[in-house]
Amino acid sequence: MNQEKLARFIGGIWDAEVIPLLSEYIKIPNKSPDFDHDWEKHGYMDQAVDLLAGWARQKLAAMPGATLEVLRLPGRTPLIVIDIPGSGRDQDPVLMYGHLDKQPEMVGWAEGFGPWIPVLKDDKLYGRGGADDGYAIFSAITAIMALREQGIPHARAVVLIEACEESGSPDLPDYIDHIAARLGAPSLVVCLDSGCGNYEQLWLTTSLRGLWNATVTVRVLQEGVHSGAASGIVPSSFRILRQLISRIEDEATGAVVPPELYAQIPADRIAQARDVARVLGDEVRTTYPFAGATKPVTDDSVELILNRAWRPQLAVTGMSGLPQPENAGNVMLPFTTATLSLRLPPSLDAEGADALLRKLLTEQVPYGAQVELTVRAANTGWNAPSLAPWLEKSVAAASQATFGKPPAYFGEGGTIPFMGMLGEKFPKAQFMITGALGPHSNAHGPNEFLHIPAAKKVTAAVSMVLKDHLRAA
Repeated sequence: MNQEKLARFIGGIWDAEVIPLLSEYIKIPNKSPDFDHDWEKHGYMDQAVDLLAGWARQKLAAMPGATLEVLRLPGRTPLIVIDIPGSGRDQDPVLMYGHLDKQPEMVGWAEGFGPWIPVLKDDKLYGRGGADDGYAIFSAITAIMALREQGIPHARAVVLIEACEESGSPDLPDYIDHIAARLGAPSLVVCLDSGCGNYEQLWLTTSLRGLWNATVTVRVLQEGVHSGAASGIVPSSFRILRQLISRIEDEATGAVVPPELYAQIPADRIAQARDVARVLGDEVRTTYPFAGATKPVTDDSVELILNRAWRPQLAVTGMSGLPQPENAGNVMLPFTTATLSLRLPPSLDAEGADALLRKLLTEQVPYGAQVELTVRAANTGWNAPSLAPWLEKSVAAASQATFGKPPAYFGEGGTIPFMGMLGEKFPKAQFMITGALGPHSNAHGPNEFLHIPAAKKVTAAVSMVLKDHLRAA
């Protein structure tokens, strides 16, 4: 493979086609079904599918035998399925994965920026969904095109782009069963929906935390009443909610309380955390936009990395029942609602965690208050199998060739439900989980951006690994 040609080819496609199309994609408010219950009526998801699939069809026209189908099972979000024939003998395919649904708007965007406003500045494309994960379909197909441009053979590739990942991928199991016969048993899975610790080398994700997400409401009154008349008699719904949350999290330390929600951290993952701490140095602590004199929970970088990747952590991500401060009268509130996002260790069973958490939040409630609990997701995490020697060698060469540095390995704090599903279905598969979501890229938050130079290099690295995969298979 000619590295100069590889970089020039990928850069040309990205500059001329990918960046303009990603900008159009950012303009579409195709929020995941959890955040837009009327997504079918609004039609934004179909707009995004048409945009991405339209570009892909143009590129597949130059690949004899390649097909693209948009599957639409009843009551499900659409799935783009691309099948690109390989070179040479029949073999198990490479499965390449991404998603096109988006998180909601979020507040706090800088002036002139916004979730549906694409802004290209300093090699970064700002806007919701460009990095998470609209770029994936472009990266996957461009990586294959780059091989063909140099006459380099590759295995059959199946590209799946789903539309409900941000809602926990509830539709994907049905689709995987639907296409099981044509999918076969992938020998390599390439996922482009993950992150990177910096933009200076190739990062592979070795584990992903699970996720338990729920909305809990504590109701004490049928309607609000004067606080002067009721306080001291009617218990505070906020205080009861706080007590229930304290069953899960120690409010003084932030540590999750129930021991059943922890898992033993493998020795190799602890060693990787030490390696990442050496690579990133102070960036482990400085990558976040802390306010004022706020500090991380500890100064130990290794512990911070393990907290993020392997330990359960709770975040309250939404609240209702509370008026805006300017509208807050002296009224005892009838209810308080909180959305809880609990990250689970990669190897912890989410069903068992769900049963425990339901019990903690709904049984023996103080004052007999009414509790309403709606669990939105209970996803088990994923711990990657050891890399095969060929893949470890290929990743090292690809990182050195594209970034000029060796690769790095770390556990991601987020969740990609599809990876756990694939790990169970295809235990012999190898995994290359990577991405361009690095420092300050702020997926799900305000001012999300795609680091374009890193995305181009990740695409080139994937192309190199696909080349080596055919030889190893």
